[in-house]
Amino acid sequence: MRRIYLDHHATTPMLPEVVDAMAPFLREAFADPWIAAHREASEAAVAVEEARERVASLVGARRSEIVFTSGATEANNQAIKGSAWARKPGRDRLVTCAIEHPSVLEPAAWAEREGLSRTVLPVDGRGRVDPGAVRRALEAPAFLVSIQLANGEIGTIQAIEEIAGVCGERGSLLHVDAAQAVGRIPVDFRALGADLMSLTAHKLHGPKGAGALVIRRGVRIEALLHGEGQEKGRRSGTVHVAGAVGLGAACAAAAREMETQRERIEALRDRLWEGIREGIPGVRRNGDASVGLPGNLSVTFERVSAEALIQALRTVAVSRGSLGSSANSEPSHVLRAIGLTEEQADSTLRFGLGRGNFPDEIDEVVERLIREVGRMRALSPGA
Repeated sequence: MRRIYLDHHATTPMLPEVVDAMAPFLREAFADPWIAAHREASEAAVAVEEARERVASLVGARRSEIVFTSGATEANNQAIKGSAWARKPGRDRLVTCAIEHPSVLEPAAWAEREGLSRTVLPVDGRGRVDPGAVRRALEAPAFLVSIQLANGEIGTIQAIEEIAGVCGERGSLLHVDAAQAVGRIPVDFRALGADLMSLTAHKLHGPKGAGALVIRRGVRIEALLHGEGQEKGRRSGTVHVAGAVGLGAACAAAAREMETQRERIEALRDRLWEGIREGIPGVRRNGDASVGLPGNLSVTFERVSAEALIQALRTVAVSRGSLGSSANSEPSHVLRAIGLTEEQADSTLRFGLGRGNFPDEIDEVVERLIREVGRMRALSPGA
């Protein structure tokens, strides 16, 4: 039986062209781009700068605003901790929301342990942050607001432009975790009005261990890593040349194909949901169906254990629980924040569709879901 991968919000397979672009920098073109002045180093430096331009082009930023990191977790930590260390006197508060990724929520908790104040805004039943709530939260000064662009579990896309306007009025920096959005939907850093934005390569068919923090020109935050001053002093350490090149290649592919792929993947997602809705009673779709990521589908199956369903599907790769916390047995903080009970959260699967999926796979998954959910409910009718 073939394997079907529906977990593209966890990670994506690298495109062949990305692997090909990286290969020379894993073999012969291995030089450090910043230390030596020889030809090999110059070639590596040129490749890194070309990659920086490709990233900047995809997200609507200046090349000089792109700082390469090891991924979105590092970028999120630098945005939050660097802003905290560089904050102005009297601005000792951080504002975020309840459904952020742990790499935002945990640095926010760190800030509180360091003596700063933390405000965590609620979301509505669709996972949306009310810009009015941000405005009310900023009646007291804050050094940073950190709100994700798109949620990787329920797909909800936030009204970042409106939130940015509020932050600008109140003099607070705005950080946007765009890891789940970049490469899937159009992202324009300048149009969003953000000051800082995180992204990662492995969510858009690039390599793991590579990402970027976009820092708007004129914004000053402290570095997270100190050393020889690479990345213009904003992130010390020898740059992961092959990773940066892979991120650049993935961004170039997304720029060429995103719109076509988005429409195709949205159609597959809708096909999957219609098949589930029509074939299985007692299901619930989570998130904002009208404004969501094209490949995301979060579904609660009443009276069915999500973990048991994953095991029963066997050759279908899907997830339960929040992204990045599959080892955590606690109920999803995202699902609880939008109002699901612990039992409902434990009955929820996240499907992440991507460019490698096709209609016949979706139809097979629907058939298997109908069969397995029916079987499980029959075995425990009173559950």
